[in-house]
Amino acid sequence: MDIATQPGTALPDTGVRVVRAWARAGSGVRTQALPVVRALPMVRMDGPSVLRGEPLPDAAVGGGRAARELGLTRTEFARAVQLGIVRAGAPAPGRSARYTRAELERIRSAGGHPATLREQVEAVAGAEAAGVVLGVSPGRFTRLARCGHITPVGYRINRYRTVVWLYLASELREFAGREAGMLRGSAPPADRELLAAKADLRPRKWRARHVGLLLRRTADPWARAAVLASVLPEGELREAVPDPEERIVLAALAPPPPYGHPQAPAAAAVALRLLRAEPPDEIHWYRTSLDFALTGARAQSKSTGESGPT
Repeated sequence: MDIATQPGTALPDTGVRVVRAWARAGSGVRTQALPVVRALPMVRMDGPSVLRGEPLPDAAVGGGRAARELGLTRTEFARAVQLGIVRAGAPAPGRSARYTRAELERIRSAGGHPATLREQVEAVAGAEAAGVVLGVSPGRFTRLARCGHITPVGYRINRYRTVVWLYLASELREFAGREAGMLRGSAPPADRELLAAKADLRPRKWRARHVGLLLRRTADPWARAAVLASVLPEGELREAVPDPEERIVLAALAPPPPYGHPQAPAAAAVALRLLRAEPPDEIHWYRTSLDFALTGARAQSKSTGESGPT
């Protein structure tokens, strides 16, 4: 599992910090954690560029405009951000992510843009479409995915409240070239054992990928701990983090659901189960990783007095 949980891992600084504010007396919790981010520099809103409606050279733009300027749909752009291909800048207070002109120009200057970028984020939904890319039947593809050979990149919940997994087309093509022998013949013994046990590794593999991508996007110790805490069931989190003040910090910094997470309550309830670890060994792994992350976060709080409870 490609997830770095040790404190001090060098990752891009998102500017996420946590401060403490005294709550009302008698609340039972002495402190409240609030996320604070650095504001973007002030930009002059006058001059010929604004009058002509041209983009300001140093201004950051929102996701919708960034997607249009890169020639992507909103879904393609969200996937590019998820995969770390497009890097978000520091958001303004109370606003969503912003994208700098320098970042957009870096993407546009790549060879083959935008076709190459679209190929990187192209995803197919379900076993039938994925099987077409691999040149195998839907049944064989389902077996490969359930046994953990192929990792989903996302999900959606259809009208029947069934999980439809999404796969990167580029990864499927790479798998076909690398593991051609698995596209034909009988299943290996290890796969047969998993199938006999009715195992399905798709949710677990997706969670590992999702958490790993989130961790790569922040170096803040408390934010990293919040990512790991968000995967644990509520009861496990309370046991792992008995201090209510620390749980407030982790809740304040918890990542939002991934792009495409359903809003309808019935579908959201199905999707919510995908966000939580289930097998005991998986839960143990995330609890151990959270312990490591909290050790670093607490050490930072004691040394600076600025981030999280002390």
